[in-house]
Amino acid sequence: MAENGDHENMSDLERKVCQQIEYYFGDHNLPRDKYLQEKIKLDDGWVPLEIMIKFNRLNRLTKDFDTIVGALKKSKGDLMEVSEDNTKIRRSPSKPLPEITEQYKNAVKSRSVYIKGFPLDATLDNIKEWLDSKGKVENIQMRRTFQKTFKGSIFAVFDTVESAKQFVELPGQKYKDTELIVLFRDDYFAKKHEERKRSRLERKAKAKQEKEEKQKQAEDAEMKSLEEKQGCLLKFSGELEDQTSREDLHAVFSDHGEIKWIDFVRGAKEGTILFKSSAQEALSKAQEANSGNLQLRDKDVTWEVLEGDVAKEALKKIMAGQQELLNKKGRGKGGKGAPGAKNRKVKFLGKKTKFESEDEEEGGDNDTTGPANPKKRPLEDAEKEGSAPKQVKTENGSGDHA
Repeated sequence: MAENGDHENMSDLERKVCQQIEYYFGDHNLPRDKYLQEKIKLDDGWVPLEIMIKFNRLNRLTKDFDTIVGALKKSKGDLMEVSEDNTKIRRSPSKPLPEITEQYKNAVKSRSVYIKGFPLDATLDNIKEWLDSKGKVENIQMRRTFQKTFKGSIFAVFDTVESAKQFVELPGQKYKDTELIVLFRDDYFAKKHEERKRSRLERKAKAKQEKEEKQKQAEDAEMKSLEEKQGCLLKFSGELEDQTSREDLHAVFSDHGEIKWIDFVRGAKEGTILFKSSAQEALSKAQEANSGNLQLRDKDVTWEVLEGDVAKEALKKIMAGQQELLNKKGRGKGGKGAPGAKNRKVKFLGKKTKFESEDEEEGGDNDTTGPANPKKRPLEDAEKEGSAPKQVKTENGSGDHA
């Protein structure tokens, strides 16, 4: 077994050897290290040193059995045992692994600390060396992006809540000349949650503002369009024959003004004509050509050029009719869900009304939410609260064996 009492005479190498081996067999790594778990089942927990020196981080420290055995025997800790022939080591049976319950997980979280501000090229050894003077740390997890690059932040698990609290409350923490952000792990996740919540609210507010601005622009454009059409509307009414049609109206005005749209159905007693230019001019020319008596199918008709609010309301009705026609055509071509039918914008282009898609005008840019595609959150924000990969690979040595 490891002997106590010689810790003061340990060299720097021996101290690092002890730390690394105690990490391998410690509460954080061992439950996750399937390879090491397989080995300890073979011989009552004993693992040959010839196996241990194949673990990368230990291998980089030393391959010498005597150095490893000597370091463990000088250790003050009672976690590890050395076999009588000095060829094998194991976790002491008196130190069984804790049961991984919710209570245990919460206890670990309560002494876990988030630290940010390390340079991106910092190594685990750099960070461990810096933390050595800050208290006993059981585990260090270097946080990485999906591309495996270091984020500059870590989670460190201290041995007790008190030591973690003492570290967090120490003001002005710096790594070299860089000031660090230090928070309890739970406080970090709470802060990130609030930041994401605030970001979502800001995106929703921005989207709402953009929608309102777009709606206002559309309304302004519509009003401008309505203003431009002032004087282009001609209303007709009377005891019209049931067979009176749009073709009759085109026949009356074909040589006197260009008709853009006719709001009229057979059997109705009134309707509205939208001309490209002055309705009064078209009416006067048509009346002059018919000796002042302009009829439809030999029936007297009252003709009235619309102005002001009455004209605007009539134009809105015409535009609604055009939109309805567009939607019907969309359903006819592409079925009920014809893409883009409801988003197209009416454009007056002659007797046969043509339409152009808003998407085409705007370059087909179908914006989603900012920053785009919930748009994927930045990698720094991708880690969800309380989530962890199925196989947590920490940096003290888990999973680093050959």
